[in-house]
Formats: sequence, structure tokens, C-alpha cells
Amino acid sequence: MKIVSIGAGSLAWCMSLEMQRAGMTISQVYSRTRKHAELLAKKLNCRWTTNPVEIMDDADLYIFSLKDSVLYDMIRRVKPNSGLWVHTSGIMPVDVFAGHVERYGVFYPFQTFTKGRRFRLDNTPVFLEANSANDLKMLRKIAIALTGHAFELSSEKRRQIHSAAIFASDFANYMYLTASKLLEEHGLPYTLLLPLIGETAERLCNSTPLSVQADTVSRFENCKPEDLPVMPDDPVVQNIYHFISHHIHEEKMKNEKNEKNEKEEKNE
Repeated sequence: MKIVSIGAGSLAWCMSLEMQRAGMTISQVYSRTRKHAELLAKKLNCRWTTNPVEIMDDADLYIFSLKDSVLYDMIRRVKPNSGLWVHTSGIMPVDVFAGHVERYGVFYPFQTFTKGRRFRLDNTPVFLEANSANDLKMLRKIAIALTGHAFELSSEKRRQIHSAAIFASDFANYMYLTASKLLEEHGLPYTLLLPLIGETAERLCNSTPLSVQADTVSRFENCKPEDLPVMPDDPVVQNIYHFISHHIHEEKMKNEKNEKNEKEEKNE
């Protein structure tokens, strides 16, 4: 099987190297940046190009690992062929290829990637979609070779998964950033947070987020003002604290009410 990687960013690096590790052959790398294309191609021992016109037209699989903002335009710049074209986006619909090529799909690894950081896909869910049963079967075979977690998922549900990822990763990391700033203002290193972050993540492996969620409103409702958490001068951080604390409390109260109602119904 001939595979072309259209893109040489962090996701393309990881995917290409993992495919190579699994015995697949990347035949060509495209990137608009020569340095990026050349470096990845050197790792893969394959051809490279910065010109869409020079992308080989006899490959079996074309993987578009590009920013969503340039995906549509890039698709139209590559000459149509009989290969299977897939993108790796969490939000772009599968039919972004429609009208340009006959065979198309989605190969979406549900993970965050950092260039230069080697990452194994062993436990990473991969969400698949294709406009034909045969091509879906082909994508599943590739995904199984990389990870044991391959799932067929519609474009709409994939968008929901992507939205969840923003909260679980991007927003969570912003909270870590905010916490680190609070420490650094007092000369304390952010690394003090790492054991706490690690323990929280570990607990989630065997519990639900709701069950491990602390209710800061209930925790401090009977405290004296001087015993409450010290808030920074930044009004944005103060608003975030009060807004999220309020919603955590509401969620916990709603859950307790539901559990009480279920218990009463069982006892009737």
C-alpha cells in the first residue's frame, strides 16, 4: 500500500512514524514548508514535495493532516485520483471531499500531539468514517494495526467528541496555567501541582468525573471570611472561580436530589 502524508505537522509526524513502525510504507510527504517536508521525509526515507501538483497520483491512501482553515483549499489543489482520501479533523465533515474524488473518509486519532515528542498510538481511540463499506473496512484495518481502539463515528458525533476534548484538554490546561501563575506570583514553582494533577487523573481511571468532583461552595460555606481561599487581584480569575464554583455546586446538588428521588422510588 502506498500512502501519502499531506502535511508535516505534529499529527502527521506521529501518524507517519507509527504507520512505519506498523510496517506500512509512506511513499511521499507534502508540506508547504520545505524544511518540514524534508525532515519528515528523511525520517521516513521517502520522497517529499512542496508543490501540490507534484503529489503522486497513484497512491492508495492520502492522509490530509492539515489545519481546518486550509483543508478545503488544499483538497482542491490536489489532482483527483482513484485513491482513498481522508482527513484527520475533529470538526470537518466527511463530505468536504465530495465532488472532487469518489472515495473519501475520516481517520481521526482522538489525542493531542506535540511535534518532537514521540507518541505511541496503542491506547488512542481512532474514529473512522467513509463513504463506502469497503473503504471503511480498509480504514479499520489500518487503525487496528496502530491501536486496538477503532470506532465508526458520524461527522456530527465526531464534532461532539471534539467539543468534549476542548473542555478536557484545552480548558483543563488553561486551569493549570492559571494555577501556575497563582503560585509563581508567590515564588512557588508550578511543579508543586504535578502530584495533585497526576492523582486526579489517576482517580478518573476508576471513577466518574462527578464522583471525584469537590464542591468548593459546600466546602467553604461555613468558613469565616478570613478562612476562605485567597483570591488574586485579577477580576477575570475571580469571575472564573465564582462562575465555575457555582456550577459545580448546582451539579452536585442536582445529583444528590436525583439520587434521593431514586432511593425513595425504590422504597415505595
